[in-house]
Amino acid sequence: MYQVERELVAAALAAARARGRDVADVPLTAIAAAAGVSRSTLLRRLGGTRAPLDEAVRRAGVDPGGRPPARDRAITAAAALIADKGLGATTLDAVAAAADCALPTLHGLFDGRDGLLTAVFERYSPLPDLEALAADPPDDLAELVREVHHTIISAFTREPRVLPAIFADACGRPGGPGNRMLQAMISRMTGSLRTLLAAHLAAGRVRPLPFPMLVQLLLGPITTHMLLRPTLETTVGSELPSVEEITETLAAAYLRAVAT
Repeated sequence: MYQVERELVAAALAAARARGRDVADVPLTAIAAAAGVSRSTLLRRLGGTRAPLDEAVRRAGVDPGGRPPARDRAITAAAALIADKGLGATTLDAVAAAADCALPTLHGLFDGRDGLLTAVFERYSPLPDLEALAADPPDDLAELVREVHHTIISAFTREPRVLPAIFADACGRPGGPGNRMLQAMISRMTGSLRTLLAAHLAAGRVRPLPFPMLVQLLLGPITTHMLLRPTLETTVGSELPSVEEITETLAAAYLRAVAT
């Protein structure tokens, strides 16, 4: 078994050197060819999975490496491009080059550019955190408002800064993808906020205002502040309250406006 393992490790390292890749990124077909066997024979000798080969390479003192799946690499690369260059410059060609993926692979994974942008938005928008909050909301209304504000703040400050770039695109191109993404976000966020506020509305703790107004009063001020904060930090400087102070102030203002 030791002799077989040594031969396979040597073949894997040779195939990796020939391609300039980590062992984990080299197809088993190429490793089998370097070992002088068929792929099925290689798999049989490994017990049906490549994991023993990667472990043997590790025991030989070499990190087999390995990269995240192509889908994750593409989403990460697209997010960085959006934050750095904007939505307009985030083409599938640019993402494929940055993620080291083939262009047909991206089309297959995301069904085109809009599908990729949607996947990026799913990861970097406030939607996942807000939907998680709706699944297990705090009982106290004031705490609920603060938690909603924190989800917005986290989305704006999360690196790479995808959300500000989407707002910038939406403002500059009303018919562009940024506006479409925000429209989809607002629809889903409204659903989560209905769930969050339902018990308080039913108990009479919140004034029966039109629901879009309740949403605008809750999200508008904190969103506007986070959009303007980078500029305010450079112009107002030390006079600008901390994000936590802003959150407390805006939460209190919301409660004064809507709480009974």
